[in-house]
Amino acid sequence: MKLTNSEGEIAVKIARKVVDSVVLGKEIPEFKDLPKVFHEKMGAFVTLETYPSRELRGCIGIPYPVYPLIEALIEAAEGAALHDPRFPPVKPDELMNITVEVSILTPPIKIEVRDKRELPKKIKIGRDGLIVKRGFYQGLLLPQVAVEEGWDPETFLAYTCWKAGLPGDCWLDDETEVYAFTAEIFSEEKPYGSIVRRKIDEHCSI
Repeated sequence: MKLTNSEGEIAVKIARKVVDSVVLGKEIPEFKDLPKVFHEKMGAFVTLETYPSRELRGCIGIPYPVYPLIEALIEAAEGAALHDPRFPPVKPDELMNITVEVSILTPPIKIEVRDKRELPKKIKIGRDGLIVKRGFYQGLLLPQVAVEEGWDPETFLAYTCWKAGLPGDCWLDDETEVYAFTAEIFSEEKPYGSIVRRKIDEHCSI
């Protein structure tokens, strides 16, 4: 389901309101009269970056379409602000220096190959995000990460394996499953500023 620019703007505004509310210790507002798409089940990630340095400040998301989009956005925004284990919780005095970005994910699809060495040929940098799964281990990297870091498909696979806590070459193992997805990305150009649909080759990291 492709979001319109207007719907993408609403998604970012929702995420921003949630971030502000939880950081300031206020109750998360109730979001009413939303477009139909927000009640459809979708995966979503919320990314917070410092401004203007564009350094990652938090990123949490729901990779699978198990919740209505509005619920996924609320959970992801609260998680990015308060519960990303890589960072301390966002403080109130940081809010004016943080941008909010939302990535809406398509359902992940398992990449099927007869020979695991063929996996890199199935991955398109600038289009695909990746999920690596083996047993209880799972790692995800958004599509924009590989572009920003200048990775080729094999490097992208290796970093996704490491994100899962697995060896970088685990994607070659028969027990490892690799999934691909795409994402629509909407972001504030500056804190509380205009919201734009972000092209995949623009700056973004996770």
